[in-house]
Amino acid sequence: MTRLQGKVAVITGGNSGIGLAAAKVFASEGAQLVITGRRQKGVDAAVREIGSAAIGVQGDVADPQHHAQVADLVRERFGGVDIYMANAGINTITPSHEVSEAEYDAQFAVNARGTFFGVQKIVPVLRDGGSIILTGSLASEKVLEGHAVYAGTKAAIGAFARSWALELKDRGIRVNMLSPGPTETAILDKLGVAPEERGAFIDRMAAAIPLGRLGQPEELARAALFLASDASSFVTGINLRVDGGMALL
Repeated sequence: MTRLQGKVAVITGGNSGIGLAAAKVFASEGAQLVITGRRQKGVDAAVREIGSAAIGVQGDVADPQHHAQVADLVRERFGGVDIYMANAGINTITPSHEVSEAEYDAQFAVNARGTFFGVQKIVPVLRDGGSIILTGSLASEKVLEGHAVYAGTKAAIGAFARSWALELKDRGIRVNMLSPGPTETAILDKLGVAPEERGAFIDRMAAAIPLGRLGQPEELARAALFLASDASSFVTGINLRVDGGMALL
């Protein structure tokens, strides 16, 4: 398929999970990719997996200079970018009364600050008619135990999406949020769940989802493709929930 033929896409956190799955789908549809990640080894491995259509950039999304570097790269290599997916994010499950200042600051730095300044720096090189996709979360609307800080960061992203959809309308740039429910990615290993409790933890989550299972990264990637492509040419300012119906309960 060639739904993104001739397009250039940037995906933050494109070295793993939903970001990597989206990068692979975008590349299979003809896009040139620039992916970012915090660890060089992970970025290099992802580039090899995606193939020759991908360029990797290592950096910290909480640092605006990293985003400026990415913007300079796409300007020099491609003259501009058509699709920007702000996907990088972190989460820890902690009751509010146990959240440390460092934990709070880290989540807002990566999730909210990283998204805001990533978009700010990329917009000058984003072509008119382009698409911005912000990875949100079911947690921004549904109360999940131990997710208060994470939910706050994702609620901020929802506010960004609505504001930017109007701010960028005169350039025909569409801005949408993609909100996953529980998804089987490496982030599950970083939630503080003991290895021996992982199976029971996944079973509990699956039981709370009408479709009875966790999502797969490829399912989120296909939803991202919809928002990136002309199939969603009259869609902006929405929150696309890809959560197996979990928000209904």
